[in-house]
Amino acid sequence: MSNINYTEENIRSLDWREHIRMRPGMYIGKLGDGSAPDDGIYVLLKEVLDNSIDEYVMGYGRQIDIRIEDGEVEVRDYGRGIPLGKVVDCVSKINTGGKYDSKAFKKSVGLNGVGTKAVNALSAYFRVASIRDGKQKTAEFELGQLVKDHRLQKTDAPNGTVVTFRPDPGIFRNYKFRKDYVESQLWNYAYLNAGLKIQFNGQVFQSKNG
Repeated sequence: MSNINYTEENIRSLDWREHIRMRPGMYIGKLGDGSAPDDGIYVLLKEVLDNSIDEYVMGYGRQIDIRIEDGEVEVRDYGRGIPLGKVVDCVSKINTGGKYDSKAFKKSVGLNGVGTKAVNALSAYFRVASIRDGKQKTAEFELGQLVKDHRLQKTDAPNGTVVTFRPDPGIFRNYKFRKDYVESQLWNYAYLNAGLKIQFNGQVFQSKNG
């Protein structure tokens, strides 16, 4: 039997992005191409939506707008927005998030500190914009790596968060969002959150009584 050296040089620490990309199943389950309702691209959508739902549950923002076109997803809510100084950290640093503060999020459906980071790491392109009291902070990523950290801008847009992402085709090969699966997902959100209005590519999903 040949001797195999095991030294400090064999020990390597993965950063958050590398770990998620190397072991995506640990974070989102199966991968798939979108042909099954539990494929990973729908989990990515869920992770982003859960943050918007949390805002609604806490009493901030009664509408969520969703657009899916040519494999790209945009989710816009009208909640409080991410604190402007923490926009980059909240989508790129594991265990960073408001849900650790019980006062900020008393009832949370999203993953603590992981969900949106997984979406970021598994997306060929990811953009987050937070709007708070007339100011907007935007950051853009590719494969989880920050490529553009925009300066603070003035805006007349209402408060909230806009997340845009395009799943990495190297991980989700030949993926395609199926309209019926997305609609089923959104009806579940609507029934569980009476009064919330969800718009998906112009179609309204809303339940008055749950």
